[in-house]
Amino acid sequence: MENSASLQQQLLEAGVHFGHLRKKWNPKMLPYIFAEKKGIHIIDLNKTTESLQEAAGALKQIARSGKKIMFVGTKKQAKEIVSDCAKKINMPFATERWLGGMLTNFNTVRKSVKKMQSIDKMLADGSAESLTKKERLQLQRDRDKMDKVLGGIAQLGRVPAALFIIDIGHEHIALAEAKRLGITTFGIVDTNCDPNKVDFAIPGNDDATKSIAIITNYITAAIAEGLAERQAAKDEDVEEAATDDVEKRAARLQAEAEAEAGRGRGAGAGSQGGRGRGGATLQKRRPQGGGARRPGGGR
Repeated sequence: MENSASLQQQLLEAGVHFGHLRKKWNPKMLPYIFAEKKGIHIIDLNKTTESLQEAAGALKQIARSGKKIMFVGTKKQAKEIVSDCAKKINMPFATERWLGGMLTNFNTVRKSVKKMQSIDKMLADGSAESLTKKERLQLQRDRDKMDKVLGGIAQLGRVPAALFIIDIGHEHIALAEAKRLGITTFGIVDTNCDPNKVDFAIPGNDDATKSIAIITNYITAAIAEGLAERQAAKDEDVEEAATDDVEKRAARLQAEAEAEAGRGRGAGAGSQGGRGRGGATLQKRRPQGGGARRPGGGR
């Protein structure tokens, strides 16, 4: 993670500070606006840097806990950037269009995903060969159509823990569904949007490709760090468990060896004691027998 000065310089070079025209602004964005130049609002990059680092830290913790973060960016400028970043860290994404009910009607959407996966299986194992050429082509078209919309969430087994949104105004349906389900939301907010609609607002230009790329890449790097720390913690736990097992096994073997040695010493002592007592008895009996015979001999 870069320091604030370096990050701020990169944001400046990417044009993150350029907002919308003054006539399109949302008054709730006033705390994040630095100045106005030629009718265009200039976003305060100090606020952007602080908000970006705060959002990145929160997303890093979510990733470290093992929860999923969904990337949403259906704008033309954001599609490729969002899909590439999400694939790097194996997170779900929506870049073609937001399917109504993708979160609030998740069970039904999962049925469509399973249907797409069953078609993939048919095409892979050769069971589709029994169909006519026309039917196979139609099956492939249906599969491609579903993959275009649902491909990014094919591996998503349950509702994600957080949403990272490019342009909350454009993705208002996704934002509304997330709010309804109590999902934590993160988003790039331009001067024409209400920053209070998201839990973590990142003030910045949500139209320029460079601006979207630098913010999304920064967020992706933070999530990757969280995933790496989670994996490292898992590996450490496995090593500790293995070490504990070895130590327990060694202690058990040592205890068994000591017990065996104790039994051996006990058996040796018992046999020696038996021989000693037998000798003493014989020694006692002999004088008594001899004494009984002497008086008889005398008579």
